[in-house]
Parts: sequence; C-alpha cells; structure tokens
Amino acid sequence: MAAETIDMSAWTGRTDPESDSERWHQCIRPIDQADGKGVALLGFASDAGVKRNQGRPGAAKGPEAIRRALAPLAWHRQGLAFDAGDVVCEGDALEEAQQRLGERLANLLDAGHFPVVLGGGHEIAFGSWQGLARHLEGQAPEDQAPEDQAPEDQALKDQSTKAPRIGIVNLDAHFDLRDPSHVRSSGTPFSQIAEQCEQRGWPFRYACLGVSRASNTRNLFQRAAELKVLVREDRDFVAAHLESITRDLERFAARCEHIYLTIDLDVLPACEAPGVSAPAARGVSLALLEPLIETIRDSGKLRLADIAELNPDFDIDNRTARVAARLVHQLTLTG
Repeated sequence: MAAETIDMSAWTGRTDPESDSERWHQCIRPIDQADGKGVALLGFASDAGVKRNQGRPGAAKGPEAIRRALAPLAWHRQGLAFDAGDVVCEGDALEEAQQRLGERLANLLDAGHFPVVLGGGHEIAFGSWQGLARHLEGQAPEDQAPEDQAPEDQALKDQSTKAPRIGIVNLDAHFDLRDPSHVRSSGTPFSQIAEQCEQRGWPFRYACLGVSRASNTRNLFQRAAELKVLVREDRDFVAAHLESITRDLERFAARCEHIYLTIDLDVLPACEAPGVSAPAARGVSLALLEPLIETIRDSGKLRLADIAELNPDFDIDNRTARVAARLVHQLTLTG
C-alpha cells in the first residue's frame, strides 16, 4: 500500500523577523520526513460514535480545526514534531476506523514517537487504547509454559508477570461507561476497554475527573463503583481542593507503568468550550485542569494522549479550538 500523502495545508501562520521566534507551522513536518523520534499528531476524523449516542454531529471536522489553531502558536519544544495525517471514518464504519486508528498508533509507538490524537468524538478512546495495547503486547516476552505446568497456573503467571499496568486518566463530564451490548458509541469506550482488559487478564485502572452528577445516571455511578474507578466530580474542582485532587492523581499514577490521557473538551465550562456536542452547565475551568495535565505529563509514564469532542460547527470565535490547541501545546512542551 502506498504511503499516505500528508496534507500540510492547515499549517500556516505569521513568520516573525526576530531570531529564535519559530511557531508550530514553521517547525512541524510530515511524518514521512521523520528523521528521529518526536511528537506525532494523528487526526481521527469521526463523529459516527457521537451520532450513535444521539449527540450533535460535527466532530469529524475537529482535527483540521485543532491544527489551524495550533499552527500560529509559539514553538518552545527542543524536540521534533510531525503530522501523521488522519484516520477518516467513512459513514458509520466506526469499528473499522477504530481498528485502523489502533494500528496507526501502534506503529507510531513502536517507532518511539509520542502520539497525540486529535478528535473526533470520544469514540476515539477505544481506538487509542487498542493502539497502546497492541504496542505493549508486542513488547511482551514470549515464553512458553513448561509441559508439566497446568494451564490455570500459567494464566496466573501471565497475569502477574506480563500484564501491563495501564492507567487511563479521563478528564470528562461523562463516565462513558454505557453498556456496549446495545450499541457501541462515544458513550461506551471505557466499558469496551474494561471488557478487553478482562478478556486479556489485564487490570483495569480508570480515573474519571470532572464528572457531572447531573449528566450521569445512578446506573453509571454504580458501574463506576463496581469497576473501582477513581472519581472526582466537577463540584470538587475548586482551588482549595486542587492539592488533594493532585495527590489522588499521583497515587493513581504510582500504581501504573503506563498512562493514557484522554481529554473530552466537554469537561470545560460552556463559556470556555462551547464547540462540543454536550456543553457543560458547570464544568471545570482550564486553570484548574492544567496543573493536573502537567502532573501527568511530567510523571514519565505518559505514553499517549488524545483530545476529543471538538465540534467546529458549534464553536464561537474558534474558542474551543484554541483551548484544544493550547492543550496540545502544553502536553508537548517538554522534550
């Protein structure tokens, strides 16, 4: 199969005459020109999961909007950055698009890049997790069970010695733990991941921060309790509690080898992020989220991040796209 031609047309902006004044559009290159390891931006142009979840479509346009908002931002990285193109969901072919996203991400991770996926609806999460799982499975040692060892003993050994300890940190107003047996959508990715972990014998470690009690049913809170999810509600996020929340997050990260961070922009107040499928009546301000993101970024365990639910059709003055671009900037500031 021929290599994808990366469309770099979104990467435009001003050029300053002063030295050492580069911006993102001057520094990022297509992935086929990669001559080292770096940040790799990969778009997931999909709103099929949002449609299935009866939300407002339009998130498929999110990746381009984020790139355009990121292009003029100041460049402060020491490392490289590449555009890896888009995975496009055609029609309702969500599962196939998620599989392709996982394959593309596994290849980027195998090559030593730090992928940041630009969404797209929050169905992005199941594809992102598949990519990380596939990458980590490829790293697992392949040893055979002794002939005299019972299969159940070998299964226990595999769980204790091989199972990667992946921590999922979701900044989101919603658990997205709906039952996937009815329909798989933007509301089911973490239930799907929990099922995959159970099938593999892997631990399921999930933290959902910024949850709105008004937007999640009692059944969803019960499901989160059953799965031992670390939950902090949106109303917990005040400056006086930030240190406590940060400690909770640090304890969560300490139990993990690898962290996957997913940010649903609807965790933010509607005034900061109007361009989403479900704007938040309260939300958590960017000023309170940024220290948590920095904690995760600086942990040394962050392997993969994605940003979900930007819907340019409902954005105001590119406000939400600018927030998404700032989050990419913050996540990739080091290195």
